[in-house]
Amino acid sequence: MVSRHLLLRPFEPTAADPFDSVKAAHLLNRAGFGGTVDEIQRAVQDGPRATVDRLLAFPDLPAEEQGKDVPDLSSLADYPADFRAMRQVLASKTPDEQRQYRQKLMAANRDAVQIISQWWLARMGRGPYPLQEKLALFWHGHFTTSAREERSALLMWQQNELLRRMAAGNFADFVRAVARDPAMLDYLNNQQNRKQRPNENFARELMELFTLGIGNYSETDIKEAARAFTGWGHDGDDFIFRRNDHDFGVKRFMGRVGNLDGEDIISIILEHPACARYIAVKLFRFFAHDEPDAALSDALGGLLRESRYNLRPLLRTILMSRAFYSPQAIGAQIKSPIQLVVGTSRLLGVPLPTDRRLTNALTQMGQVPLMPPNVQGWPGGRTWINTATLLARSNTLLWLSGGDASGSAPARPLPARAPAPPYVAAVKASGPAELVDGWLARLIQRPVDSRKRQVLIDSTGPNVDNPIVVRRLVQLILSMPEYQLC
Repeated sequence: MVSRHLLLRPFEPTAADPFDSVKAAHLLNRAGFGGTVDEIQRAVQDGPRATVDRLLAFPDLPAEEQGKDVPDLSSLADYPADFRAMRQVLASKTPDEQRQYRQKLMAANRDAVQIISQWWLARMGRGPYPLQEKLALFWHGHFTTSAREERSALLMWQQNELLRRMAAGNFADFVRAVARDPAMLDYLNNQQNRKQRPNENFARELMELFTLGIGNYSETDIKEAARAFTGWGHDGDDFIFRRNDHDFGVKRFMGRVGNLDGEDIISIILEHPACARYIAVKLFRFFAHDEPDAALSDALGGLLRESRYNLRPLLRTILMSRAFYSPQAIGAQIKSPIQLVVGTSRLLGVPLPTDRRLTNALTQMGQVPLMPPNVQGWPGGRTWINTATLLARSNTLLWLSGGDASGSAPARPLPARAPAPPYVAAVKASGPAELVDGWLARLIQRPVDSRKRQVLIDSTGPNVDNPIVVRRLVQLILSMPEYQLC
């Protein structure tokens, strides 16, 4: 049994330090995309243990097998998913017909990627399992593949479902599945990895980004691992092993010598002491805070090793830990653009737009589903905020709260004569102080400086039933620096 670090022991509410609405909102923000007033109240009543258990009680299944709505990819119906069938279609066409066919296929793929992205954003905000989608987003930034390079929307959808199915399962199985995933094989060029010309891209990122981190392998290990993965490819959406392209020679990898293949390489990596620590710390930083010390990091890695790479025990420990509910964690994370827009939609009770304006706004803010910037994924943290993205974030929040939606990122509040958004009736108040406190509790979900609170009260005035006054108050709160944090 691994010794449990003090900060990984469960948070136990007391009269002096209760599991209150602030901590409940923190849990629902980090383990999902924000909690409504009713969801926060339920979490407070149930307590942290029951709430975490409920959040983790999602099926290890893709959305398609959960019986839920899935993206409509009928735009791709005219194009065979199997690459061999595609080659046969192209072979029957003239060069000009081939060019037109490829152009139509590219357009259909772009439309399908947009549909998948919008479907996923809607599922994050309204789906039945917020933690499953939050984890799928985490793994999307970890096992990165981008639709900019992977031109098959069907393969991107297949990978998205893999991330959902394996989100809280066994990490060892997860790595093996990712190594066979067609979109990943394309993205990191293992489709072109042959014994005559080994391609090192997948082998390098497997160790550097997916399992070990820099400094825990050598350049020789990369070269030998690349040889072991030769012949691993796909045809359409099926993994295939091309024996004629595989190097069956002896490899020397991390002190092991033999006719090693890709399976052997993954098994050796998983035995490396750095692997469990690397993954566990990355999950801790995503959910809790950025600065676990060496002892806490070692304890996290020990927990994952002890569970034989099963992720749920580690996730449960993190989400119930003293570290998770510490002042170092609460309200200290800059919201990602996706967290910002999905969470705002949930807290205001307004639907997310379903057109390209939302994609354009997310592009300006630096995070679009299925479009990580590179193999390292989104760096996150302070990189979310700069002069350009801060303006885009502010304009997008104005837009979502009923501001000017004439452009991809709105620039002005809605004119006073425009119809009031439905959320203005969500908080009932007899005076400005009560109205301000109600909206601060709903949106910021943490105490704010008394001077800032007073500014909001003074700006509201006595007419608390006026929808225009309420809308302006909400937009003022959304513009506060505190709203950029969760």
